[in-house]
Amino acid sequence: MTTRTSSKTVIFDNPFSLKSVDQMVPAGNYRVDTDEELLEGLSFVAYRRVSTVMFLPAKSRRGSSVEMVTIDPLDLQAERDAELRSER
Repeated sequence: MTTRTSSKTVIFDNPFSLKSVDQMVPAGNYRVDTDEELLEGLSFVAYRRVSTVMFLPAKSRRGSSVEMVTIDPLDLQAERDAELRSER
């Protein structure tokens, strides 16, 4: 199975929460990776998302530690939309 990974940075100007994270996340820049697998047997190229992860500060006291958390991309988009609405 062929897999591809895409990365993007999302920026939050305010603290936010996600359903899959049990704490408020501080404002900042966060990397989000999405893994997709090639759907074989079709007459065109298509991919299906298999996972989306976000890199968050780890709960430990070390400032450079990060935690990779599986998230729902729809939940992330809802938070981004809410932040944009609050800026208006």
